[in-house]
Amino acid sequence: MPSTSTPASKNEIAAAEITALAAGAGPPEKTIATRFTLFTTPNCRPQGGGLPYLAAGALLGATEMAIDAQSLGYETPPIDFNYTWRDTVMYALGVGASADTELDYLYEGRGPKVLPTFCTIPTFAVFDTLVDRIGCDRRGMVHHSQQIDVFKPLRPNARLRVTGTVAGLYDLKRVAISVFSIDAYDENEDLIIRGEVTLLLRNDGRFGGERPPKTERVTTPERDPDFEVHDQVGPAQALLYRLSGDYNPLHADPDFAAEAGFERPILHGLCTYGYAGRAVVKSAGGGDPGALAMLRGQFSNPVFPGDTLIIRGWDEGERVILGVTTKERPDKPCLSNAYAVLR
Repeated sequence: MPSTSTPASKNEIAAAEITALAAGAGPPEKTIATRFTLFTTPNCRPQGGGLPYLAAGALLGATEMAIDAQSLGYETPPIDFNYTWRDTVMYALGVGASADTELDYLYEGRGPKVLPTFCTIPTFAVFDTLVDRIGCDRRGMVHHSQQIDVFKPLRPNARLRVTGTVAGLYDLKRVAISVFSIDAYDENEDLIIRGEVTLLLRNDGRFGGERPPKTERVTTPERDPDFEVHDQVGPAQALLYRLSGDYNPLHADPDFAAEAGFERPILHGLCTYGYAGRAVVKSAGGGDPGALAMLRGQFSNPVFPGDTLIIRGWDEGERVILGVTTKERPDKPCLSNAYAVLR
């Protein structure tokens, strides 16, 4: 019987577009175009424990701009980021830490310890400054991949100085790619964390830049994993995670999610990233947050609150290769090209 197809509805198209923007997608050439801007805009003023107040202002009145090829190499002025143990505990709760086995991250009487992926939080303000500088069309931004390098264990209270650089700006004709490098220094001026954020810029190709270098494709080994973690995402997990600074309504507002074509709000990509980091620390790092030196992953498919994440790890000696999917959609990876390096 011959196969037939029907045109996608407007809601289905919008859902695919929001999925690509909020969670990233596979190879750049296959990533679906996006129409909405979901990155938050910080005003960089410390509030309460030091987390910057973030508003979803980028959703309102995004304007089309031509990418500025001269922004390559631009360095931001330093931005201070202050936080306390309350912020690190809120983050740990937001990425699924539980009192029965991970109380060290949740109770100040035990420090608390700080999950290494918390280091994504201090980068928000600098990230937004870099996006403004390259002059891209925010409506077409896709958070394609994320890497963190942790040089010193994070303390539960700190004042950081954060700077960022436009480290790469590449032209694929139909789309563009930007790479941001973001560094954070502690009170002793020691470099403690470095983040690398890769964006796919769907509306900014043909600006005259160079083609990107080839990147490694990381595949999971064809053998049983050395560890496998099943972690159910709470039904209110996105509402909890957003309190660490990402107030995007896609992750909270059912009406907004429905307008975008989803049956309900989806989980933040960096929340899934935090779940993966927790699993690595617990299963491969002996429960020591200081054991995680680096974590990299590409956002591929969204996760919904209530889903069960399945995080598998293969110890390959120099690194632990990761595969992250869900029980509900096991054939759709949430985090791909992913691996961790341990000390």
